Amino acid sequence: MSILLLCEIAGISRAAYYKWLNRIPTDRELQNRKIIEEMKALQEKVDGTFGYRQMTLHMNRKFEEDINHKRIYRLMGIGNLRSVIRIKKKYSYKSSTPQHVAENVLNRDFTAEKPNEKWVTDVTELKYGAKKAYLSAIRDLYDGSIVSYVLGHSNNNKLVFKTLDQATALLNGERPLIHSDRGFQYTSKGFKRRIDAVKMKQSMSRVGRCIDNGPMESFWGTLKCEKYYRRKYNTFEELTLAINEYIHFYNHDRYQKRLNGLSPIEYRAKAA
Repeated sequence: MSILLLCEIAGISRAAYYKWLNRIPTDRELQNRKIIEEMKALQEKVDGTFGYRQMTLHMNRKFEEDINHKRIYRLMGIGNLRSVIRIKKKYSYKSSTPQHVAENVLNRDFTAEKPNEKWVTDVTELKYGAKKAYLSAIRDLYDGSIVSYVLGHSNNNKLVFKTLDQATALLNGERPLIHSDRGFQYTSKGFKRRIDAVKMKQSMSRVGRCIDNGPMESFWGTLKCEKYYRRKYNTFEELTLAINEYIHFYNHDRYQKRLNGLSPIEYRAKAA
């Protein structure tokens, strides 16, 4: 098909076509191309998990300037870059007879002035092959970092106690408030003894109020959306590797707007 016929179909003159063909791209257009190239490379690196907010933080750091999030959103569309869709979590509750119950001291105040002031913790269920695994973690509300975590085959006291012991071993005289739901591990005498031994204070969500432990629920959603739901895991070893990789990435390389564009560990280091 000739250029003349194509121009007639498009409703433009042949002169206009050649003018467009030979034009020199502006500096902004050249930068847009570079941004799209960098975003494509980054999106491949993180397995397609970044939306425009995370992408904006990374591009601002990469190009060392304040690129508007609307521009990043538009360029992601041009580059056909999309983030994965978060899968909503279904909640279920199991009744148990608690040995110890604490008040909701945290009371949805999810802010902290310094590291190791407020911790939240929980256990979530994962699967590999036809089997189940359980991930226990403790998150610091100061910077959102995962202080400690343990992946195990059973949802039992040992799993939760080991997670707490790992976290308290990192303390240097601090006495964080630790908040959880009313799961049997957290209401057990064994957990209470460990809390008392390091002179920490305990807080618990009200019955059936997942929002009372919102930051921990939010992390589970992010982990599952960005890593766990992306593939099938056939062995416990495969799942363990994936969890280790993601939590390291989350702590060290996942920048957050609320942390001034820093990763949790970078933000924590500034406090130190």
